Amino acid sequence: MAIKVRDYEVRLTRNKDERRQVRQLRYEVFVEEEGASVTDEQRALREEYDAYDRYAEYLAVFHNGNIVGTYRIIDRDAAEKMGSFYTETEFNLAKIKKIDGNIAEMSRACVKREYRENALVMRLLWAGLGEYIVRRKITVLFGVASWVGTRPVESAQAISYLYYNHLSPISMRATVLSENFADGVNQKLSRMNILPREFVDETDARRQMTPLIKGYLRLGATFGKGVFIDKPFNSYDVFVMVQTKKIDAAYQKHFLGRENALAHLDVKDGALKTVGKIMLLPVTGSFRVVRAFLEFLLREDAADAEYIDDSKDNDRERE
Repeated sequence: MAIKVRDYEVRLTRNKDERRQVRQLRYEVFVEEEGASVTDEQRALREEYDAYDRYAEYLAVFHNGNIVGTYRIIDRDAAEKMGSFYTETEFNLAKIKKIDGNIAEMSRACVKREYRENALVMRLLWAGLGEYIVRRKITVLFGVASWVGTRPVESAQAISYLYYNHLSPISMRATVLSENFADGVNQKLSRMNILPREFVDETDARRQMTPLIKGYLRLGATFGKGVFIDKPFNSYDVFVMVQTKKIDAAYQKHFLGRENALAHLDVKDGALKTVGKIMLLPVTGSFRVVRAFLEFLLREDAADAEYIDDSKDNDRERE
């Protein structure tokens, strides 16, 4: 598929050169801006990558032929080839992996600096993810949300608020693997209840949250237990999961026309409908629903949108 709005386009990458552009954008954002560690080889290539990129798919927004925004997608098949999901280096996903059907992880989301004030880029990424969910029949999406740095105390209000108010149910809760912290990082930093409940102020907590985490909460997100300190990547992460059936009723009504439109997407027979990592409104069903989803996301730009089904011609290359 490809979705075009004037001189912007979102789709999966199709060849090695486009995949290289994605890794170069990730280098700009994660290494040069946010201070992630890289190898000498990565520095020479100016590309950010890891072992999980070999089988991953890249969703990218193009502007005049240049990639300006991206997500990395790893589905169950790719994870099986690699032996695990990337998120499993930080959190125990045993409960989620038992769910039947296709599941996918979203990671390495970023937008080129000069395009971050352009809401269309993020809306196109979300639209592309929504179409991907429908086409691939994804039952679970998950990932992590991050702050830059390695001192979770700087976000103590936000993290403590999530702990006391928005933990996932025990039956589907991911838990942090603090034993995987880099040498020298205190495992006690994985605690989410940094502050006592009575010291947590919701206004201050929301002020410390990233825009994406605020978006997750509006969608009814729940969070895994624990904070992962990713010292090499200069970030601290929380696990994010959104059950489709619990998405805020206002979103459901706006998107699908009634408040309980997604009520049937419940946890049944091991099937959990979720969205995660990056804020996204889930869709299921026919192209009619996809079209409604695109119109909802793109808003005033919807009139200029073109949906191009290029699946038969898209032979993606990976390296």
